[in-house]
Amino acid sequence: SAQYETLCVTSGEEALELFERENPDLVLSDLRMPNMDGYELRRRLQERSNVPFIFMTADESNESESKGLNLGAADYIRKPANAEVLIRRIGNIMQNVERIHGLKEAASEDKMTGLLNKAAAEGKIDEACRKVPGAFLMIDLDSFKPVNDLYGHDMGDRILVCFAELIKSIIRSTDIAGRLGGDEFAAYLLHVKDEDVIRRKSAYLNEQILLFAKEYMGSGLTIPLGASVGVAFAPEDGADFATLSKKADKALYRVKNGGKHGVAFYGTRQSAPPTAKSISNMRKILAERSPEPGAFMVDFERFKCLYQFILRLGEEYRRRVQFMEFTLSVDEPREDEAAQVFGDMLKGSLRRGDCVMQNGATKFFAILTNVEEEDVKSVLSRLRAKWAQEAAADYCDFGCETENLA
Repeated sequence: SAQYETLCVTSGEEALELFERENPDLVLSDLRMPNMDGYELRRRLQERSNVPFIFMTADESNESESKGLNLGAADYIRKPANAEVLIRRIGNIMQNVERIHGLKEAASEDKMTGLLNKAAAEGKIDEACRKVPGAFLMIDLDSFKPVNDLYGHDMGDRILVCFAELIKSIIRSTDIAGRLGGDEFAAYLLHVKDEDVIRRKSAYLNEQILLFAKEYMGSGLTIPLGASVGVAFAPEDGADFATLSKKADKALYRVKNGGKHGVAFYGTRQSAPPTAKSISNMRKILAERSPEPGAFMVDFERFKCLYQFILRLGEEYRRRVQFMEFTLSVDEPREDEAAQVFGDMLKGSLRRGDCVMQNGATKFFAILTNVEEEDVKSVLSRLRAKWAQEAAADYCDFGCETENLA
């Protein structure tokens, strides 16, 4: 008791009751006891736990020692025992248990994020949802691939770690969260049934990941980072990982199809896209509301769709499409200000049939339609003259590269 907290009982029956309440780290038991001997106590505890078990007895026979060790005892000590030796042998067992526990923890951890890895998350969530009601969340980091493509894998890793920390911040210590692979995560929130609670958590993830991403990659970030969350409840929707993950994934699919950055619950109806009664009605639905003059300024996802669509239109059309990259040379403290002015200048100077996207703090891309290669010099000359007139003196010049899409 000088080194360990000890709890003592006088029979096997009392030991079983105490074990349920206290969940001790080690059991030291006499071998010969009335009603229930040490062998039977060991067998009964084995059904509940792998707790280290030490037999202590005055029995000198090798047979009894062999029987005890065959039952999985960690040690077998004969009376009378030397107190110092007993403490040392208990200490050795406890150190071994801690080492094994540390190895198990390391093996179950996703090295990058510190969350559970796929195998450990599936196992722990499966065990929890069979016993305790709760909410199973399938969580995807939206538009993550462009981060790796445009900013590199080191930045991608940083964003994943940041997103994992945000997931940790929205769950309690009793909840379970893991990384299933890539940008896919899962969490199980014990005893949570309130959909509004989960909606607030989803909104927080979406708000914070964008703030962190802009902090790392600049306020001019156009990649639409966010989180899509699909939810299934245990036991209503299932009581094992496989069933809940399948149903949560279906809910997640609805979020993805509905524009991402949100949450959906399995079995809950969502509003469908508007239905058009005629072709003219659909054109009205799809039409741009209050179209502004100048080039079409879009985010990364829309720019990517337009680019891919143009590539499908055939070589003859692509010959008259130019892809341009503009890079501002400006000191960091004035990057945002200069980019805002330059973006406005590009939008106002190019035609309504052209398309512009800002990528990072000082870079812009443009798609110019119905323009021959020889016309690009004229376009660029006009842009430089406009920039020199409006802002070059206040900020800097810009560089430009052009490629034909044919």
